[in-house]
Amino acid sequence: MKWLLGKKFKVKEDYLLALDVGTEFVKALILKVGKKSDKDNEEEKKGLVIGYGRERQSAGNMLAGAVADIDGVVNTCRKAIDIAYKVARVKPKRVVIGVAGEFIKGATTNFVCKRSEPEKDIDSAEIQNIVQKIQHKAFNKMRSQLAWETCRPEIDIKPINALLTEIKIDGYKVTNPLGFQGNEIFLSVFNIYAPLVHLRALENIASKLGLELLSIAAESYALTKSSGFNPVSGAIFIDIGGGSTDIALVRQGKIEGIKSLSLAGRSFSKRLAQSLNLGFEEAEELKIKHTYKEISQNVQRKIRDILKRDVKIWLNGVELVLEEFSQDRHFPSLILLCGGGSLLPDIKNILSRESIKKKWLDKFSFNQPLQVNFIRSKHINNIIDKTNTLKGSEIITPLALAGLALEIVSDEKKVMPPIFRRAIRMMR
Repeated sequence: MKWLLGKKFKVKEDYLLALDVGTEFVKALILKVGKKSDKDNEEEKKGLVIGYGRERQSAGNMLAGAVADIDGVVNTCRKAIDIAYKVARVKPKRVVIGVAGEFIKGATTNFVCKRSEPEKDIDSAEIQNIVQKIQHKAFNKMRSQLAWETCRPEIDIKPINALLTEIKIDGYKVTNPLGFQGNEIFLSVFNIYAPLVHLRALENIASKLGLELLSIAAESYALTKSSGFNPVSGAIFIDIGGGSTDIALVRQGKIEGIKSLSLAGRSFSKRLAQSLNLGFEEAEELKIKHTYKEISQNVQRKIRDILKRDVKIWLNGVELVLEEFSQDRHFPSLILLCGGGSLLPDIKNILSRESIKKKWLDKFSFNQPLQVNFIRSKHINNIIDKTNTLKGSEIITPLALAGLALEIVSDEKKVMPPIFRRAIRMMR
């Protein structure tokens, strides 16, 4: 199945399916692409969620965010989609699938090109040539990193999302370099890669479901693009799912990187199951009750004691991830949480403690005192929930994925400039 990454569609009104294939659950959102009232003669497309379905994955379907059993995932997806269909009463054929996990990698690559003819106008051929060089550089660097992590020297990867984050001509920022003159062109490009085996599995899943795959998108990238949190100072996005914790860094308004660790919600449930001699589902139910304080304070205290060591290990993992990001500039002081695992009170508590804040302030360079907040559904600024049911932190990632899906099909927004899209296609 051909991916239509970044393709521009001309539609007045249409329906889309956003499919979050997670380790613990599959979540399906059906969107109607509507229009906001154009009081100032400016039409702004909004995604209206008219159907939502969720289905728990069977054991063995997913491992660390990656598909382990294609047919098993297809069956789970079909159940989640059918639930959403019954509410929406429509069956979209086009889908955007979200991916996450430890093998989804995102990084920024900077490239400086000295021009041999500085008095000549910059044209599209010159920019495309530079972009291709950047992409080859980024591709080789990322493949080497994944090869080292997986001990497989010939691992195949493909770009799934890309963004031109900054363009400068002789140090002067521009949004479109065409027609400018100068001695030096600087481009900053953010790329996200995933192993080809995972992407082909998702293509196969879409095909078996009878869906047209518009795009495979990194969910952490979708969060940074769709949420209203992208101030000049930036933010650290932490998405705690079932199988992995995905961290995205936005600094000075630009996304710099996406990294992941394999400690997340399922790990905490497994610890409870082991310590209390419970089945996994019983432990998961107990963890949820602890999250919403539906059990006695004595039991809550016991659960906190059981999970104390694992939560500290999780925090150490987050610190290691932050250390992998560039330390040459201040980190943003805003930490934004989402995902079902983020609701565990122990998570926000440990991030908010003054001792941890002091430790991090000594270890990292933050521009202001740390703040820890949750992303709410109202913060996904291009989505309107017509079902009035999507309230929890666990729904934020699929909502953000839906927001990115709107950008892919929007006439007004483009996921990447045409020149850049051509260069990306040549990398496949």
